Amino acid sequence: MNMHIDNQTAHPLTQVLLKMRSSYLNEPAAKYDARVEHLQSLKAALLTYQQQLVEALNRDYGNRSVDDSMISDIMPCINNINYSLKHLKKWMKPSSRHAGLLLAPAKVKVHYQPLGVVGIIVPWNFPIMLSVGPLITALAAGNRAMIKLSEFTPETNQVIKTMLSSIFDDTHVVCIEGEAEVAAEFSALPFDHLLFTGSTTVGRHVMRAAADNLTPVTLELGGKSPVIIADDIAMDIAVERMIYGKCLNAGQICVAPDYVLVPRAKLDNFIQAYKAKFTRLYGSKVSDNPDYGSVINQRQFDRIMQVLEDAKNKGAQITSANGEAIDSVKRKVPTQLIEQTSDDMLLLQDEIFGPLLPVIPYDDINEAIAYVNQRPRPLALYLMSFDSKIQQQVLTHTHSGGVCINETVFHVAADDAPFGGIGPSGMGHYHGKEGFLTLSHAKTVLSRGKYLNTGKLVHPPYGSFIQRILMKFFLR
Repeated sequence: MNMHIDNQTAHPLTQVLLKMRSSYLNEPAAKYDARVEHLQSLKAALLTYQQQLVEALNRDYGNRSVDDSMISDIMPCINNINYSLKHLKKWMKPSSRHAGLLLAPAKVKVHYQPLGVVGIIVPWNFPIMLSVGPLITALAAGNRAMIKLSEFTPETNQVIKTMLSSIFDDTHVVCIEGEAEVAAEFSALPFDHLLFTGSTTVGRHVMRAAADNLTPVTLELGGKSPVIIADDIAMDIAVERMIYGKCLNAGQICVAPDYVLVPRAKLDNFIQAYKAKFTRLYGSKVSDNPDYGSVINQRQFDRIMQVLEDAKNKGAQITSANGEAIDSVKRKVPTQLIEQTSDDMLLLQDEIFGPLLPVIPYDDINEAIAYVNQRPRPLALYLMSFDSKIQQQVLTHTHSGGVCINETVFHVAADDAPFGGIGPSGMGHYHGKEGFLTLSHAKTVLSRGKYLNTGKLVHPPYGSFIQRILMKFFLR
């Protein structure tokens, strides 16, 4: 457990943590059957509350596609639970390791023990998946969880709180709401692990706060995820494979394509292909199309408009993907395709997190790779190419949290694979077995039997004949 806290002087959030920690200590190793019951109950509740959840999310956004929410928020959680239930018994089983000749005849096993109380900080863009998803992993690993919900999704928060309180008491799972001040207090709590999803800027503050308690952190941050379109692929196919990832939730997703690198000779071809495909998907008027989401709130809309205006003032050429003007009342923004960019634009400095798409020409694949490598390592990298040599070249010479080849964003839905960033795009992994390991303590246990104690052979006084033989044998 983390640092001792004086119960009499503790902050209200700390009091909640102390209560959960005390409950955990009374039952520090949740049995397999109990974990299964928790996961099954959570699955049943998700299925019961699914319609309320997606309707609440639609109200929080002003317009959020119900189908998008089902596909990107509800379905991944259900799949995650099913996958965890299938593999949990194997994950929990202690793994036998080789003691080696030096320690023989001892036995060595690694036990996977719950950490205790896990803190989960949730962003506003996928508040169901990014609260319930980490919770699933925490429960599978036998932990308790405190969840800090985003202040920008109040309607969804109420449904999440109602749903979770119908399953768990306040010593097992607790939801916390509040503004930035509460979030700062939350990240400073002495959790046994803290999982944060959000911006790189806020992630630095979270890590700094956690450091005071030496709380281990998993940071899923984001960054500027590139799309490289190679010269060999047909542009219609390349656009078809990338456009959903850019338009999902109006680009408000940590792994959304942030900019696209296109062969210079095919620049116009890309613009035309994107416009044609966008119009087929969402029509010529997204302002009245429920399948295309709004920017979540006025604050984010104003930020995006500032970035767009900055690019325009610095010489960018801007094309609306369907020719429609931006609807500032409904905060509906068709993809804005932006050419003639320069590095001094805000557009190319920070993660866009919205429906703006810089289109950057290149002359050679090595130039495209160099462009990516000259910038902070992204959470995702997308390559559109059927050429196996180019695929290998990009995989070998770039770093990113994850990669999709001829697809975007769907790697996040791979239950049997880790998800996480690298460098400025995050640290640590969750999802799948790696998530279970992240939220478990791998405890090495060495044991000897009653009789043959070879350990005494290395006890003082030193210099015996046996010890000299051992030294010669093991220092070969």
